[in-house]
Amino acid sequence: MAKILLIDDDEQVRLTLRTMLERIGHDVVEASDGQVGVDKFRESPADLVITDIVMPQKGGITTIYELRRDYPDLRIIAVSGGGAMRGTDYLEVARQWKWRS
Repeated sequence: MAKILLIDDDEQVRLTLRTMLERIGHDVVEASDGQVGVDKFRESPADLVITDIVMPQKGGITTIYELRRDYPDLRIIAVSGGGAMRGTDYLEVARQWKWRS
């Protein structure tokens, strides 16, 4: 199965997703923020990245941008428990962003 990098600052979310993904045979690597996630990916690339959008250290938009810049064909799923904060719908921003230059 796939190697998946799971990036989320919420430990319970990581535990839940990891449990579900491992139960169906995937190898899951966790990171608690975007910078740790980017570093882990560079050390050992994954087939798929699942990242939260709203995180306190390095947010998901920046994380996605950095990974896509260096790995343009990387598959990424953006998730968020708080889809709209301060008037911004972060999942919509992630969807519409022009990741390829």
